[in-house]
Amino acid sequence: MSLRKKILYGFLAVIVIIQFIRPAKNQSDGISANDISKHYSVPVDVQEALKTACMDCHSNNTVYPWYANIQPVAWWLQHHVDEGKDELNFSEFGAYSPKKANHKLKEVIESQQEGWMPIDSYTFLHKDAVLTQQQKDAIVNWAKVIQQQIKSANPGVDFTEKKK
Repeated sequence: MSLRKKILYGFLAVIVIIQFIRPAKNQSDGISANDISKHYSVPVDVQEALKTACMDCHSNNTVYPWYANIQPVAWWLQHHVDEGKDELNFSEFGAYSPKKANHKLKEVIESQQEGWMPIDSYTFLHKDAVLTQQQKDAIVNWAKVIQQQIKSANPGVDFTEKKK
């Protein structure tokens, strides 16, 4: 057998073997007690925009596409989900301190005003996740209202952010 065939067979064997090494899925039963919707009002239009463009990476309930069953793609997707949840998890938002919650909402506002969320690699395959200006404005306005509610409910908290 030629070296070329040995390399090809070895590569194919690795591809087959890695199909059995799967990351855990980011799926939970129902809505968490700490879900943002359990603590704050989320208008239907905002909820739909968040569901379409944000929740796959920023909640405990990812809707996985078919290709999430193919390795190494699944590892790459799970890495994105893990990073997204580390940055902001709407399913655990109620557990955030008032200062952290306010800061995360500030980032939500900036992400929509500056257009860096959802990320391009997500919208490339999820065209419906490209938000309209109306949807972005609704998210921004909603986040500002929630920020005000947090600040009103926590008058003793210093919400100023230190410069780095």
